[in-house]
Amino acid sequence: MSRKEAAQRIEPVDFGRALGERYLAYALSTITARSLPDLRDGLKPVQRRLLWAMLQLRLDPGSGFKKCARVVGDVIGKFHPHGDAAVYEALVRLAQAFAQRYPLIDGQGNFGNIDGDAAAAMRYTEARLTPVAMALLDGIDQDTVDFRPTYDGSEQEPVVLPAAFPNLLANGATGIAVGMATSIPPHNAGELFDALAWMLARPADAPPPTAEELLRFVQGPDLPTGGLIVEPREALIGAYRTGRGSLRLRARWEREDLPYGQYQIVVTEIPWLVQKSRLVEKLAELLAAKRLPLLADLRDESTDTVRLVLLPKSRSVPPEALMEQLFKVSELEVRLPINMNVLDARGVPRVMGLAELLEGYLAHRMEVLERRSRFRLRQIADRLELVEGYLKIFLDIGRVVRIIREEDEPKPALVAAFELTDRQAEAILNLRLRNLRRLEEEGLRNEARDLRREQAELEHLLADEGARRRELRAEMLEGKKRFGSGPLGARRTRLEGPPTRAPEILELPVERSPVTVLLSEKGWVRALKGRLEPGTEVRFKEGDAGRFALEGWSTDRLLILTADGKAYTLPVDKLPGGRGTGEPLSLFLDLAKGVEIVAARIHRPDGKLVLATRSGLGFVAPEAQLVAQTRAGRQVVYPGEGDALAFAVPVEGDLVAVSATNHKLLVFPLAELPEQAKGKGVALMRLKGAALADLLTTTAERGLAWRAGEQLRPFKEWETYRGRRGGAGRPAPRGFPKDHRFGR
Repeated sequence: MSRKEAAQRIEPVDFGRALGERYLAYALSTITARSLPDLRDGLKPVQRRLLWAMLQLRLDPGSGFKKCARVVGDVIGKFHPHGDAAVYEALVRLAQAFAQRYPLIDGQGNFGNIDGDAAAAMRYTEARLTPVAMALLDGIDQDTVDFRPTYDGSEQEPVVLPAAFPNLLANGATGIAVGMATSIPPHNAGELFDALAWMLARPADAPPPTAEELLRFVQGPDLPTGGLIVEPREALIGAYRTGRGSLRLRARWEREDLPYGQYQIVVTEIPWLVQKSRLVEKLAELLAAKRLPLLADLRDESTDTVRLVLLPKSRSVPPEALMEQLFKVSELEVRLPINMNVLDARGVPRVMGLAELLEGYLAHRMEVLERRSRFRLRQIADRLELVEGYLKIFLDIGRVVRIIREEDEPKPALVAAFELTDRQAEAILNLRLRNLRRLEEEGLRNEARDLRREQAELEHLLADEGARRRELRAEMLEGKKRFGSGPLGARRTRLEGPPTRAPEILELPVERSPVTVLLSEKGWVRALKGRLEPGTEVRFKEGDAGRFALEGWSTDRLLILTADGKAYTLPVDKLPGGRGTGEPLSLFLDLAKGVEIVAARIHRPDGKLVLATRSGLGFVAPEAQLVAQTRAGRQVVYPGEGDALAFAVPVEGDLVAVSATNHKLLVFPLAELPEQAKGKGVALMRLKGAALADLLTTTAERGLAWRAGEQLRPFKEWETYRGRRGGAGRPAPRGFPKDHRFGR
């Protein structure tokens, strides 16, 4: 093609539209072909291709192992044109008993461990399928599922597996796509089979089951590493009804008594997907930083089973108090997310509740049953045709032999002589002479009778939905016998309600001593022992400087308010010590990225604050109502779009003075402000195109002042600025600072 012809074929397109179309194609590919599992078999494409390739390699549970490199090579060469590292990682995960509740691959060699150590290279490890994987593949050669060409068209691969095992919920799934994600925890297969059998025992026209009904059978997640779920039943019901939620998962522990009244705590199960080595390392760091005042030492005595030994500082320390402390600061307690986002039978991503997932799985199994029955009917029809042909020639085999010997074209002669079909005649001609002695009339008639009986049963099955539901229910009960009993089927995760201990038992003994809390401009915090003497030099990181210096006690709590309207509370004794430059505040609190810290103060339970936004909305908030119990903080102020919390000023009088960027001042009674725990607030000052510049509280005796250089200049005429809340105020007096701020 010439350059001129090529130029004529160029079509101008909008760049934004072209980019959007291509990114959308990439996003859809990520969602449907990589990250989200299929509702029917619970597998992602790479996992399905691994099982299919291993079946073709005859790696069933009764066979020997083959190198994982051979399996990975077949997968990437025939079905999955991606990197071998990603495929091997998927294979390894399917073989890890601490990651998969019901492993689909039986691994031989080093497949990693719960400490987070990686598996050996694929040239060293070997694998074969497990009985659970064989259940997923059961009937795949009986036209139960559709096949499609592979990426190069040289092979065929299944679109989905028959899945005689509820793999999606039994093994769970995690994945991150473009704009969506999935997180489905594993469940107990025996409980799932019970729920499925109950659903099939109901009338076909019964209303869909509710989450409450299904939770009579499916107690909740059942994780490979056990653990303890501590959530109220209402939280479970809500998560399984909507398909979204989160559950609190804790390590399981027990007390072991020692001589002389001493004891130790032994952690025997840790939360799912938590690396034990990282957990121990974090606990050791907290212990070294003296942030675990109730813990004296810890040891990792794990072998094939988890055994973390925790030694309390004193035998008088309640074990529950020690464990509650550890649950708060370490991965001995985690949040187990539930986001049941899957691809439905049409390949559309949807978040489904438990009932929808189980109904979708049953619909798939019903389709598999129907297709398998039709496939068997075709086999029976083929065999019956041949058996009936054999019966026609049985009484005159000599004539058959004579026709074959004497006729030039024996096939038409056989068809005419015995009224055979073309296929029957072909089968008789292909019959070996040695097999003639096996043709016994009684045997042929018995076989034909059995085939017709089976044919009638299958036709009745396909015609009667109730019969199909009974057949599926029998399959579910058989599945429970296979996979719901024994060590593999026993429930591992225990479910309990939230802890009911009195909160005072969880209060940790802290020695009361004076401290000075320093918070830098860039958000680094530390607590120095004692009080800072005037002129004391304090060191900060390069490019950083001090912002807040707060005097208090080690038993106090630090109250922090941010521009997004959130309040956070942090015990002072949990802050890092004075050595070094401290630690980022974000290590202790879940601060939004880039959010500004508006105020930091030592919390006073009887104190009150005036909270105000840049747009001039505010209210009085009691400090006792601002205490946050979690790292996520407490939403106190709800600023509008483009607005932010700007002031958190302690109430130190009965008057409020405000200034605005339009150089106006207003003083009004504090009593005109509402007192509330949270909200948007009311207008403090009427601002037209301006913003609130400063706010303080005062008394008539104290009055107002502003800073002139190093001196405070009293404002004697402040009374003339008295007004009502929400007024426009008056222009500031001559000499008032250009930054519109009062002196403090």
